[in-house]
Amino acid sequence: MADFQVLWTDAARLDLEGLIEFIAEENPANALAALVRMERRCQALAVLPERGRIVPELRTVDIRTYRELIEGPWRIVYRYDTDRVHVMAILDARRDLSSLLLERLVR
Repeated sequence: MADFQVLWTDAARLDLEGLIEFIAEENPANALAALVRMERRCQALAVLPERGRIVPELRTVDIRTYRELIEGPWRIVYRYDTDRVHVMAILDARRDLSSLLLERLVR
């Protein structure tokens, strides 16, 4: 089976930039380590995108298109099709997903 192409949405890139900037305020070395971890984790989806679980909050309303990986205190939300993985968001797992999605809609 061929590898999937991993693509980032603008929103996911902004999420990643925001969390790296936040971490860098306290510890630039930790920020760089978090950046490397997140990018590697997402790139690993090129080989086996079905590895993530269906987002539980969305499963309860019968939306099964989106999957997630947990990396530290963050949730990597993505979807995939026949040859591409789309990284949709990087979210703080300590926050309520409903609130995060509402913030997205009013941005």
